[in-house]
Amino acid sequence: MLGRVRTAVAQLVGGLGPAHGPPAGGGFFSRPAFLQLTSEELQRADDHAGRAVQSPRESCRRLPWSTGYAEVINAGKSQHNEDQACCEVVVVDRRCSPRCNPAPKECTGEAEGVSSQGRKDLCFHYWGLFDGHAGSGAAVMASKLLHLHIRDQLRDLVDILQDSSPPPLCLPSDSRALPAERNRAPLAQADAELPNDALPRFHLEKAVSHESLVIGAIENAFKRMDDQIERERTTRLVAGGCCALAVVYLLGKVYVANAGDSRAIIIRNGEIIPMSREFTPETERQRLQFLGFLRPELLGNEFTHLEFPRRIQHKELGKKMLYRDQNMNGWAYKRIEEDDLKFPLIYGEGKKARVMATIGVTRGLGDHDLKVYNSNIHIKPFLSCVPEVRVYDLTQYEHCPDDVLVLGTDGLWDVTSDGEVADVVTEVLMNYEPNDPCRYTRAAHELVVRSRGVLKERGWRLANDKLGSGDDISVFVIPLGGPGNYT
Repeated sequence: MLGRVRTAVAQLVGGLGPAHGPPAGGGFFSRPAFLQLTSEELQRADDHAGRAVQSPRESCRRLPWSTGYAEVINAGKSQHNEDQACCEVVVVDRRCSPRCNPAPKECTGEAEGVSSQGRKDLCFHYWGLFDGHAGSGAAVMASKLLHLHIRDQLRDLVDILQDSSPPPLCLPSDSRALPAERNRAPLAQADAELPNDALPRFHLEKAVSHESLVIGAIENAFKRMDDQIERERTTRLVAGGCCALAVVYLLGKVYVANAGDSRAIIIRNGEIIPMSREFTPETERQRLQFLGFLRPELLGNEFTHLEFPRRIQHKELGKKMLYRDQNMNGWAYKRIEEDDLKFPLIYGEGKKARVMATIGVTRGLGDHDLKVYNSNIHIKPFLSCVPEVRVYDLTQYEHCPDDVLVLGTDGLWDVTSDGEVADVVTEVLMNYEPNDPCRYTRAAHELVVRSRGVLKERGWRLANDKLGSGDDISVFVIPLGGPGNYT
């Protein structure tokens, strides 16, 4: 086993292996439907040599909020572009009783719709980027279904979110009850049945905000999506896994949910506001080590949950060496024992850091069949599908047409800093009128072009002659202000 792991690491250091584990079959070529690519354009989009940047054509229907989008295939690390993207406006109708069979509705693009009963439904705007690895199946499936899982999780909240009173502690059996009734009934019943001396203890409830209900709905939607991939991965031929970055605009707030190493930033009046953080073996070291400590059987008697500055040699047994465990941010010395000779759970630094010498991201969807190379040790228990959700309240600021939210897969951020992205976006937007709907697509296109670079004798190179991104690159540029952007 140790020899197999050493071979995998040698390939990794030598640049022979893919960034997210060994290659896998089952991938198929599919690009976002909103690009409306012709067969000839699909061939160009799949060309690793030319790496033509793809964007929605100006003649096509504009994306919601005049959103800009651009993408480009990798330089040959995988057979096809394994990134996927989605941009939708989704209607959320309230959950009906089993006897109810409502007709399907279409969202008009407004924040709210009106049901046949005269009560308001909800609509949310949605953007998603899915960076696939070891096959494109999980990314394709998530791009088509994650927003529907979010919709389903919000259905119980349609009336609650539109009512200013605090959310009810329990939902009544009749889901059609009005929000005010939901709040009153449990309290009235408790007042009638509980003795006076028990009331203070039973009425101490945590304050739960409407915002936290939306966050919980998004978190549960990610879990439902991951469960569906696990159930249907064989019948749908879903290979590999994917990082997922999803954005929901609902009732004046933007919710950014990230599971993986994609990134989102807001550029507002020259200020950069991070809206996500990457989840990698380094950023989640303590969570991974703690799981390995609690459940050592997951390590397969081949790995140690402890971290050392370098691999330990057999001749160093009995010596004291620097280490850290799941409880430590700093370092200390311990005496080396036989178990410490096992391969470390987390190995490498920066972009080359891996969990069990296999995968470089620690959150995402899929990867249910991922194992340590040539072994029966499953890696999925160490990977989380739960996103971190950050919230930005659009109503708290007066935004101008140049204020944007930028979403990008790691192919963008590997070679372009937050500040450089902000500079490019600002430069491009200055060359277009504020009411030009194409300006945001041009900004996304320029971000992809500059991060890809230009093909020279020594590969794809940036303007400063450093290596450009050889990864798939996908970018959304979403305007936060300006006429007509909230419809």
